[in-house]
Amino acid sequence: MSLPDWFAALQLAWPWALLLLPLPLLARYLLPPLSYAAALKLPFFDEIAPYVSKNAAQGRRVLQILAWIAWILLVIALARPLWVGEPVQLPVKGRDIMLAVDLSGSMQFEDFALGGRRVNRLSAIKAVARDFIERRKGDRIGLILFGSQAYLQTPLTFDRATVERLLLEAQIGLAGKETAIGDAIGLAVKRLADEPAGQKVLILLTDGANTAGNIDPLKAAQLAKKTGLKIYTIGVGSVRRRQSPFGFNSPGMDLDEPTLRKIAATTGGRYFRARNTRELQEIYQELDKLEAVGKDSKSLRPIKSLYVWPLSLSLLLGMLIAVMRRR
Repeated sequence: MSLPDWFAALQLAWPWALLLLPLPLLARYLLPPLSYAAALKLPFFDEIAPYVSKNAAQGRRVLQILAWIAWILLVIALARPLWVGEPVQLPVKGRDIMLAVDLSGSMQFEDFALGGRRVNRLSAIKAVARDFIERRKGDRIGLILFGSQAYLQTPLTFDRATVERLLLEAQIGLAGKETAIGDAIGLAVKRLADEPAGQKVLILLTDGANTAGNIDPLKAAQLAKKTGLKIYTIGVGSVRRRQSPFGFNSPGMDLDEPTLRKIAATTGGRYFRARNTRELQEIYQELDKLEAVGKDSKSLRPIKSLYVWPLSLSLLLGMLIAVMRRR
């Protein structure tokens, strides 16, 4: 940084405080001088007077210089010097995104693949959603987990690492074996109610139909529409028959696609179907396009207060002056 730039970065928060600089001179000439009632009489004063007067004059001059420096530093500290850094671009229009993930018992079906290995639906969702969360820089992310009940695992936060960690720690059956889609939507509406419309999104992932809870999913969608919450629904599961611990099942057959489509359409969102890991990845990439991170930004210049330095030097000089006067 060049010298002109260095001086340009220094600013005073209260420059009017510099008007106090001549205050000691005004006090000296306007106030009556101090008088000393007692004096020390020396019979040999005439002999040492030349040396005393010379040393006293030098001592007073040094003390006056130090006192003026201490006063100037004190006034500068009072003016609050600031160091103004280079402009930093900050996002302005980040969105509030709530993820609602189904933890019902059917999420245990292993009809997805990761790295050539069969995994259950929840593991695939965790892997793909983690990448999505990492890309949402500038957005606030929240996490709702639901089964027989819906509960808020993470409130809206810029701390994406915490959301990722808590999502990875989620376990099937943690919220019950059934599926309360309506309650999950209702909880998201409640948590996002005070946020501005058009900037809040719910991404709901489920592999089943609403079989529990107190709120009908379509009524919850109507409520979401009134609050300006846009819902993207993702139906998870293969249509192939696979062996489950309880016999043959059709994992994708219990998915209530008509309801999920109506929920998305009611709120201005979209419905997606993920039959495998590749489709799930493509859905999240599509969501990145539909709900892109806000590009608008504002410039912020970091400010660091420097008053502590002149104030500290002024106090040290005051202590030095006191010691020199005693000596």
